[in-house]
Amino acid sequence: MSDILQRILAVKAEEVSRARQLRSESDLRREAEARRDVRGFAQAIENKIAGGSAAVIAEIKRASPSKGLLRERFVPAEIAASYAKGGAACLSVLTDVQFFQGAADFLRQARAACTLPVLRKDFIIDSYQVVEARAMGADCILLIAAALPPSALHDLEALAMALGMDVLIEVHDAAELEVALTMKTPLLGINNRNLRSFEVSLQATVDLLGSIPAGKRVVTESGILNRDDVQFMRNHGVEAFLVGEAFMRAEEPGTALSELFA
Repeated sequence: MSDILQRILAVKAEEVSRARQLRSESDLRREAEARRDVRGFAQAIENKIAGGSAAVIAEIKRASPSKGLLRERFVPAEIAASYAKGGAACLSVLTDVQFFQGAADFLRQARAACTLPVLRKDFIIDSYQVVEARAMGADCILLIAAALPPSALHDLEALAMALGMDVLIEVHDAAELEVALTMKTPLLGINNRNLRSFEVSLQATVDLLGSIPAGKRVVTESGILNRDDVQFMRNHGVEAFLVGEAFMRAEEPGTALSELFA
């Protein structure tokens, strides 16, 4: 299979170039720095776990490259409110347009509908997107270790933190984990989906757990579809989950969340 990630990143570079022509990064940064409404993303996860529950980052996404359209009736504000009622710790909102049919407005709408912290889920490769994330209201950004060299990951993390946001660094294998462990963020996402082939295996998380020091919070991502999957992860000591597809296919996403993690 072709390297899907490389194709996505090429599109992202074009998107950023176009966005810069429409609005300067310095102008966007003034808007981002004027916001004083950051909600603690990492803290919300820790609070949920301290209370004895799994911490669920509930995802709002309309479609994916591997599965196509996931949800016909797609109202981000409704979904966000449903997730909040269902016990989510945080939200993740896809803002990628071309591959996931997402939008910045979906993040704004979701955040306005609840009090949960929100992750901007996108393929972030440039400082412009980090500043843009805070300007649109994101409380946390995703950085993907496979997408960038270590120096760029560190620079974008520093910028996000300077703007008050948390960072979720995502890895899939041991080499990416080695890079991620040099970063400051405690939030370490392990994607069970290989972004180069889009194949999924929960073993991806388990294989890396022994190499992760105390002080890092593991978030398992992708492929959590039923209660057996949840129990499998909790048996291995994983208490934070990013789940999207299983909820997006349900009539009431928040009910699906509360049932999956009952």
